[in-house]
Amino acid sequence: MRYFSSQSTYTVNTENLKEPEFKLSAFFEITPDLVCIAGKEGFFRKVNQAVIDKLEYTREELMARPISWFIHPEDRHFTAKRREELLNGKALLNFQNRYIAKSGKVIWLTWTSIYLPDEEVVFAIAKDITERKKMELEVEEKYKKFKNLASHFKSSMEEDRKNLASELHEELSQLVSLVKMDVDWINENAYEVYPAARRRIEHAVEVCRLLNKTVRKLSFAISPHLLEHLGLNTALERYCKEFSLLNDIPCSFESAYAGTELSIEVRIDLFRICQEALSNVVSHARASGVKVILEDTGRRVQLSIVDDGKGFVVEHEKHKAGLVRMRERAASVNGQLTIQSEPGKGTSIGVSVPK
Repeated sequence: MRYFSSQSTYTVNTENLKEPEFKLSAFFEITPDLVCIAGKEGFFRKVNQAVIDKLEYTREELMARPISWFIHPEDRHFTAKRREELLNGKALLNFQNRYIAKSGKVIWLTWTSIYLPDEEVVFAIAKDITERKKMELEVEEKYKKFKNLASHFKSSMEEDRKNLASELHEELSQLVSLVKMDVDWINENAYEVYPAARRRIEHAVEVCRLLNKTVRKLSFAISPHLLEHLGLNTALERYCKEFSLLNDIPCSFESAYAGTELSIEVRIDLFRICQEALSNVVSHARASGVKVILEDTGRRVQLSIVDDGKGFVVEHEKHKAGLVRMRERAASVNGQLTIQSEPGKGTSIGVSVPK
């Protein structure tokens, strides 16, 4: 076949182009990627120069051993599993594993492979992603360090809150109870007391009662001890009841989750998100009612706080401190926070965490 151009005339041998072996050999020579053909039994049958250069073995050495011998020991099991799926007809796309070169260097490769059942061979192409993988692993390591540090600070804060709550409940509450006992005794045994003094004593008794109640409320809000002893359901139910009593806003609690898969850290974060959301209801929503719903969605646990308040434009308010705190808490336990709201249509805040 002859081709013409303004510059020259040239001829291509079309007979050669029809030969599959010629096409395959040309592809092997041209591409910088690692290309190989492997038999069903798990040995290389043909490799291009890129495979030899990358793994640092001779062609004969590569053919003499099973392919699994060159794979990193930690990756052999799941590679074998994926290879079995490949032989059963499932194409292998962007599969990553590690090989060990002759010098001991670890090489990350990403494979795209297909199985040709008529020839009983696997045709595979791989790209070297070692440098990219190193950067990913460095970023992941830094992320783990920061996450562990954040988790440490969060745990320290919760421990401090727990100690403060204990002091409030055990010490301050006891002192208030002692003062109330003394005032009660004076009220009952002081027979000749002026009416004005009697009224002040009765007022002091009421103040002691309210102070004791406030201490208990603060103690529970600072560190919900029920989380550890009775679980998330009981802690949220108790908090919703106290919210209703203290703020005169009906707050119901519904639960369809009875599992124990969540760690104490995750339970605390879900509780704190609920606290933050209900605090926003009191401060901004002007709601006449609110629901707290805990449910099991299969692989995840979903907490929702839904109010019938005035609502807001999410895009305008998403950087507000309360919403940012909830978003950060959800992210710290690999959770997802969603906020749905429109002016006049209430607000729904949901956080979903993996079990």
